[in-house]
Amino acid sequence: MKTSMHALVVLGLLLFSCQDAKKNEVKKPNILFILIDDMGYGDPPTYGNTEVNAPNISKLASEGLSFTQFYVNSPICSPSRVAFMTGQYPSRWGITSYIHDRQSNTDRGMKNYLSLKAPTLGNEMKKAGYYTAHIGKWHMGGGRDIAEAPLIVEYGFDESVTQFEGLGERYLAKFETLHLGDDTARPDLESQSAALGKGQIHWLKRENFTKVFVDRTIHAIKNAEIENKPFFINLWPDDIHTPLEPSRNLRGDNSRHDRFLGVMHEMDSQLGRLFDFIKNDPDLSKNTLIVLTSDNGPDAGVNKAGNLKGYKTQIYEGGIREPFIAWSPGLISAEKRGKIDRTSVFSAIDLLPSFLSLAGDQYDGDLPIDGLDVSSIIRGESSSPQHEPLFWIRPPDRPGLSGKNDPDLAIRKADYKLMMDVDGTNIQLYNLVNDEGESVNLAKEFPDKVEELKNELVNWYNNYPQDIDRKIYEEKNKDFQT
Repeated sequence: MKTSMHALVVLGLLLFSCQDAKKNEVKKPNILFILIDDMGYGDPPTYGNTEVNAPNISKLASEGLSFTQFYVNSPICSPSRVAFMTGQYPSRWGITSYIHDRQSNTDRGMKNYLSLKAPTLGNEMKKAGYYTAHIGKWHMGGGRDIAEAPLIVEYGFDESVTQFEGLGERYLAKFETLHLGDDTARPDLESQSAALGKGQIHWLKRENFTKVFVDRTIHAIKNAEIENKPFFINLWPDDIHTPLEPSRNLRGDNSRHDRFLGVMHEMDSQLGRLFDFIKNDPDLSKNTLIVLTSDNGPDAGVNKAGNLKGYKTQIYEGGIREPFIAWSPGLISAEKRGKIDRTSVFSAIDLLPSFLSLAGDQYDGDLPIDGLDVSSIIRGESSSPQHEPLFWIRPPDRPGLSGKNDPDLAIRKADYKLMMDVDGTNIQLYNLVNDEGESVNLAKEFPDKVEELKNELVNWYNNYPQDIDRKIYEEKNKDFQT
């Protein structure tokens, strides 16, 4: 009898212990990573644009935490996305400009697609127990005449859907003929993509792309729930890249400027549906992190980088500094919500280790990554101006806008940023704390600082693993301006 009673007591204690452990179990946060295309630093209302009507992004910022010193690691689409995806500088993988057709890639010393040997957010988050999805633009291989590129799901995603710059299921655009100037449609690229096969093809009016991508994101969230897993989802819309084609009622006078405003508003409206879907579900709302940023600076002639110098393709601040908004009631304390962090410096390569850290995991792959864990900054628990030096390489096909000689290389370390050509000329030094618009070149005034940063930049360029053709930079090739 005593033995039986003792067994019951032990069983009861075990059950109580299990229930208590389950009650205190910390759930992995869902992560929705929104990467907008070609949105400049100054485009969202939170960052100063009073013309743009984007109430949902503004509300996300008012309920979350915004940052003013977040950087991408390249001023153009493909390499910027490689940095986000891998946690590494994209030159390691031979991708330093936008991936085009086979001949153009060869001429610019470029690879045709991201190697499957690279670490990826998809693979790492999947190993951390997440349901993974990539929804939207890819542009890391699988367009034009590159049919042998891997499918997106091969990079660690449970599901994917994209547009003409990736393989797998995809939506291809049907265009109207309302474009002005050089803002032209691209039916040839859509047809080339269709001819590649490698996935189900849907044809759709371009103005409806973001709606469909949001619908597919909601569907992926439901799939994760069926799998009983937290989700990691890339939502990478094709907006606000040209051709600018909002719905007819948002085109204004059909000028580029009005169509830009229309695309921004329509994108915001569609994102608002997704934000509401998450916020109206108590479980999703308290356990989801939304990160919103952009892949590179604005397209000259379309939008602007606020008070920053430069545009897409340039390694001036306007080409590489981007808005960054983090929203998460479960991770960001109430006193930090609605605030702006103007101190912390971090970049795209930091997101892979940071997302893993938020998931209670860490990167343990064979290849080293360049990013740092800045999860405490994203949560608003710390702010830090200190970071390992950040480095940039100019896209090989973009030696300068309007015939000017743009610097080839750049380094940011603490308050200072130095830029120069690979031969050591064209040196520019700026104190970004005092002069974020890069208007006063301090190179002659601070020769010791120039020497210090120049040596670090040259050492990085010469010794960092890079699968690129350096001769293109030495020759300042101007043959590929498009």
